[in-house]
Amino acid sequence: MKIQVLGCHGSDMILESQYSSQCCRSSGFLFNDHLLIDAGTAASALSLEAQRKIRHVLLSHIHLDHIKELPALADNLLGTGEATITVSSTPVILEELKQYVFNDHIYPNFFELPKGRTPILVELALQPGESTRIAEFDIIPIKVNHTVPTVGFIIQDDTAACLYSGDTYQTEEIWKMAATIPNLKAVLIETSFPDEMSELALASKHLTPSLLAQEFKKIGRPDLPLYIYHIKPTFRDQILTQLHRLNIPTLSVLEEGQEICLE
Repeated sequence: MKIQVLGCHGSDMILESQYSSQCCRSSGFLFNDHLLIDAGTAASALSLEAQRKIRHVLLSHIHLDHIKELPALADNLLGTGEATITVSSTPVILEELKQYVFNDHIYPNFFELPKGRTPILVELALQPGESTRIAEFDIIPIKVNHTVPTVGFIIQDDTAACLYSGDTYQTEEIWKMAATIPNLKAVLIETSFPDEMSELALASKHLTPSLLAQEFKKIGRPDLPLYIYHIKPTFRDQILTQLHRLNIPTLSVLEEGQEICLE
């Protein structure tokens, strides 16, 4: 299982220091070149050739930083003769996507375009807690605790599995499910705000470093590689300092352009 990190921050920003600059992009993770999990970054990070390989998109929820480049991806593939992209999520999230984004007001409805031909986008409804085969992957969406309907995912192929938390606050079910997966090789967990902003984290249903540590313990596997994403760029240095103080040996913070291979 190959995971390309297209974007792994909680918003988009250029962070500049005295000696370098860093481009922070919203969440987007490409599995085996053709399965995209969240679409906060997609089109802007990939060549047209790479975009043409994408056949499936999984969406954790409707917030803009997780869907905003899906319209550009669909637009770029229009007229290229490529196959349809299947957009998968729970029924409520798919309905929100069509109601608020692909509604012919905010953006053309690529679930119906081009007219008279197979549309660029088709939907596949997933049921929380149930496994669905998508390409070579078994996908289990699991409800998590956010301000809008949101799911995390367990993604597994024949050799490895990983957990993607989605945007979440303290939650339970996803950790119980993950603990039952024998070939789980990695956990991707959001951490958005520093500990000093715990009230905002509660109101917006996001994690802080201290809350992250509490959540990770629930899986009962301290040996698992733990990858942090969705850091708000404005507070990046502060959050990194607090994550380091947790003394979790398997913890690392994802970077744009990074590639993870799970076997």
